[in-house]
Amino acid sequence: MIPGKYRSVSGRAANNVNCGLHLVIQTSSLPEKSKVEFKLNKETPSFSGRLLQHDLERNYSSRQGDHIHLASSSMPSFPILQRSSEEKILYSDRLTLERQKLTVCPIIDGEEHLRLLNFQHNFITRIQNISNLQRLIFLDLYDNQIEEISGLSTLRSLRVLLLGKNRIKQISNLENLKSLDVLDLHGNQITKIENVSHLCDLRVLNLARNLLSHVDNLNGLDSLTELNLRHNQITFVRDVDNLPCLQRLFLSFNNISTFESVCCLADSSSLSDITFDGNPIAQESWYKHTILQNMMQLRQLDMKRVTEEERRMASVVAKKEEEKKRESHKQSLLKEKKRLTINNVARKWDLQQHRIPNIAPNQDRKVSDSSQDPSQLHGSTVSAFPEETGSLDSGLANALQGLSVTDTHLVEVDGDTLSLYGSGALESLDRNWSVQTAGMVTTVSFTFIEFDEIVQVLPKLKIKFPNSLHLKFKETNLVMLQQFNALAQLRRVDQLTIDPQGNPVVNFTLWKYYVLFRLSHFSMQKINGTEVTQNDMIMAERLFGILAHVASSELPQYRMISILGDARKKQFRYLLETKGKKPGLVNEENNDSKRLVGENTNRAMLNYTTRDVYNERLEEIKEKKKFCKMYMEDLVKEATEINMKNEALQKLWPQMFIELVRDAVIEIRNKNSYMKLCLQQITDQK
Repeated sequence: MIPGKYRSVSGRAANNVNCGLHLVIQTSSLPEKSKVEFKLNKETPSFSGRLLQHDLERNYSSRQGDHIHLASSSMPSFPILQRSSEEKILYSDRLTLERQKLTVCPIIDGEEHLRLLNFQHNFITRIQNISNLQRLIFLDLYDNQIEEISGLSTLRSLRVLLLGKNRIKQISNLENLKSLDVLDLHGNQITKIENVSHLCDLRVLNLARNLLSHVDNLNGLDSLTELNLRHNQITFVRDVDNLPCLQRLFLSFNNISTFESVCCLADSSSLSDITFDGNPIAQESWYKHTILQNMMQLRQLDMKRVTEEERRMASVVAKKEEEKKRESHKQSLLKEKKRLTINNVARKWDLQQHRIPNIAPNQDRKVSDSSQDPSQLHGSTVSAFPEETGSLDSGLANALQGLSVTDTHLVEVDGDTLSLYGSGALESLDRNWSVQTAGMVTTVSFTFIEFDEIVQVLPKLKIKFPNSLHLKFKETNLVMLQQFNALAQLRRVDQLTIDPQGNPVVNFTLWKYYVLFRLSHFSMQKINGTEVTQNDMIMAERLFGILAHVASSELPQYRMISILGDARKKQFRYLLETKGKKPGLVNEENNDSKRLVGENTNRAMLNYTTRDVYNERLEEIKEKKKFCKMYMEDLVKEATEINMKNEALQKLWPQMFIELVRDAVIEIRNKNSYMKLCLQQITDQK
């Protein structure tokens, strides 16, 4: 080893910082051959320890310190540095003043040739008295009490600035240090990265152990290869993808919890080494494979080499996660579309029911869905039900932006339940349903549909879904007991659910008994989730049996036959044929059959006329009332006019009578003239 040749290494493992900067000091025993060489080696591998801490060997430090004296100056607060001539010759371009208990920077005169200045481990509070050292390229102020970066504006040649372990709160006053290669600010109180965009030659930036909460404002650092951000409070990272030369990024021991908060790293093509250990994200099961899948260029993760097997496994797991995520996103989108569509149907229903004032025009556009699967959603619109409203991620929100706001019905098959929302959904019964799907449906739910519209499709429902046993009605305007008569045309109903919402009929005390009576041929098992008992059937017969008898006995035979179906007509004719025979001629079995047929026939008389027919009759009645009203008004008007004329005649008649008598007297006063006039009139008439 050449005497006097030393290489600086780090003596502090606490700050595990890497840097490719090496300081080489070479001297000889002869003053005239003394040589100090600084090499900024950009290809040398990085080393651990505090960034660029230059502790020289003990023999060198003691030898230099023996020849340095601090004398008093005319300025009472600043000491003056004095070095011997021999010291100036031996170490002409560097000066070490570490551990000298300095509280201020001394006045350094006659040392304008200095290139390295070391103030480590002192108590300096302000950078000053070095503005004359314009050749300085290396300044070390590690472990002092500096609160502000200042006094460096004249050091345009400075390449390395070490300000770690101070009290600096803001990055500032670096505008003139455009040649800066290394900037160490670790162990300070900095809360924001700022005022560094002009440092286009900066290769190493150390901001470990500060108070940073986010990373940004890195644009312009085109030469940066290493960025140390360990031990901060960082939650998200931005702008790192704009650093074209960045190779090493240290984010250990921060508050990063999701990959989305550092997703810009995936766009960095130069990044090869990165650390996330000590962050919440590193505890997640998906952490490693997500990082490796999105950052294929990495060679080291958390200071460990990335193997090809790890890359392959990360790719496999990432594909599975992506498929799972896509499926989840699809389900979320479908669920949100369903929620929005149901909300739109509900709003339209409320407008139709006049529950919302100031009705806004809204076109009812029917969606052509003949080529789509019945279980597919058919509508979507704007606002959400209050109880279901939830925050959406940006991707889902963007996916929903293009949805129509005019679709007003929904058809959904979920397991064995067919749900129909909105009157337009009834058209789905005309589709070519697959045998498997149709046979699987046992429950049919109607929501936001007029019951009169449902009545019109009940025959189709019986044919399309032969296994349907349970009917549900919600917001269907069931308002009177007669409407239940329409359900008798179905093949079978085991359960019936009438939601109180939008169905006022459930407010009637006896509605369940009427249903049991009118639909007794179904042997219904449950109504609104309650089991039907034999006592319920007996009570229903007692309450409404006489009603059916009266209805059937008051109708003429031709009306009854027109109401009954073909099957019932045969039963009714049988009833008429057996009527009048002696009881002894009819066996007991025929008596039971007759009784049963009579009950069914009586119930068949209780039918239901839909609101359309009822409205037509109302319109006819209204027209008649209108005609009668107009006719009566005309009669009253004519009588009034006649009376007014009569009253006017009574007032004018006395005067008219006087004038008539006067005219007659005047005419017959001259008898001869009057006779001639009369003869002339007779002649003219001929």
